[in-house]
Amino acid sequence: MHDYSQLEALSAVIRTGSFDAAAAQLGVTQSAVSQRIKLLEERVGAVLVKRGQPCTGTNAGLQLATHTDQVRLMEKALEFGLPSSDGQTPVRIAVNADSLATWLLPALAEHDSFLYDLIIDDQDHSADWLRAGEVAAAVTGHPGPVQGCDSHPLGAMRYFATASPEYMARHMPDGPTADAFEQAPAMTFNDKDRLQTDWAKGIAGRVVNLPKHRLASSQGFVEAARLSIGWGMNPESLSRTELAKGTLVEVAPNAPMDVPLYWQVSRLTAEPLRALTRSVMRRARAALIHS
Repeated sequence: MHDYSQLEALSAVIRTGSFDAAAAQLGVTQSAVSQRIKLLEERVGAVLVKRGQPCTGTNAGLQLATHTDQVRLMEKALEFGLPSSDGQTPVRIAVNADSLATWLLPALAEHDSFLYDLIIDDQDHSADWLRAGEVAAAVTGHPGPVQGCDSHPLGAMRYFATASPEYMARHMPDGPTADAFEQAPAMTFNDKDRLQTDWAKGIAGRVVNLPKHRLASSQGFVEAARLSIGWGMNPESLSRTELAKGTLVEVAPNAPMDVPLYWQVSRLTAEPLRALTRSVMRRARAALIHS
């Protein structure tokens, strides 16, 4: 059995990014936090925290910290029907950036009993965090339930390939041809982002090699497209105003891309997260596309 004061210290250091902040959160001294982490590392036989600015968890440290948070969530489940206790329970969730920028935050805001630790990852990869046991729930594009999880369909996020009229006149005067795609700068969130590549392949009829700006910001995608920096796949809800004003246009008219999303939650923590799941489902029904 692990000492849970040591596990709480580990979780706090990884969550806050520093020993000082963890000490303030736990109401102990910084040296007490350091001693607890040292004893835990000796017991486990592995380094659990990468010291730095900020401090981050090793793979073993992240797994132990997530275990600690899941135990606290399960303890919260035991409190159902009992007088509520003070304090907030940490919960780690993996989510794609566009969901966070559009519809998810209002669902999270309905629950003040949690301290959210949001891991931003592509919808095609966020389920990996569940498989590794490092999050309690995820918004993912993975349809089938990850082992040990329940999967709830949320609907589809609709994207439009958008650019400014000036960009289209300069880079794609003859429309989105395969040759134009391979010359005109596109945008990508990171190396995991395949939305632009997959959409362009469908329009061009073959694989195209896109020159890409890397821009890890949902709102930045819209602004960069408006400023003629590149073209990109923007959520309908973020781009509808600019499309209506004409400051953005569709790269190919009437060619949206719908990306199905799912809320997957670990069965170990499904009960204490049940109310949050209801909020997520309700907000998704209002914001996403449903067939």
